[in-house]
Amino acid sequence: MYEKEKQQLINTALEMLHYQLIALTGGNVSLRLEDGTFLVTPSAMRYETMQPDDIVRVDSEGRTIEGTRRPTSDLSALLYIYRRRPEINAIIHTHQPYATAAGLIGDSLPACLTTIIDTNFADVPVAPFTVSSDEGMGVLTMEYGLESYAVILKNHGVIGMGTTLDEALETVVYLEEGAKCYLAARSAGSVALLTPEQIAAECAPSDNYGQ
Repeated sequence: MYEKEKQQLINTALEMLHYQLIALTGGNVSLRLEDGTFLVTPSAMRYETMQPDDIVRVDSEGRTIEGTRRPTSDLSALLYIYRRRPEINAIIHTHQPYATAAGLIGDSLPACLTTIIDTNFADVPVAPFTVSSDEGMGVLTMEYGLESYAVILKNHGVIGMGTTLDEALETVVYLEEGAKCYLAARSAGSVALLTPEQIAAECAPSDNYGQ
């Protein structure tokens, strides 16, 4: 079942590789299905060789419904987030270097660029470090980014969210682009920050972008 959606997970993971947000078997991709179950990438498998049959379907308690692989080790953290964000249908976890680096030097990544504002609508919070593969990663993601679409996990990586896989992918890709610019500016001098009014204006709905 859900062969199309399983392939979409793999395609999204390959895009993560393309944009250098992960390496080897790092990170994971998950999707909430219309029946209340979830598709997740398997643990410690290379995305380039992954096939739809490798994707694992689980219930809301993390029990495997379909698939023979072990699901991502971050499953409990992902399900914690899904339970508390009913509007979120896709979560991408990455180890993207620039956003992660920004989390090492501050408590948030300022919404100082349109790409960050357009996908996260505000500063990107940085959650304290917690051991990977622990539900605490999801707990802290919600504690520090209850309404955010991206949270930087200090000393670890990023959680990106969206109502669709495409939205979640845009969140992490544009976050990395924004973090790269932010770090370059900090290395050269001070960063020109935006006012709350400017951020609100950028967040305002617009009908002149997209098809």
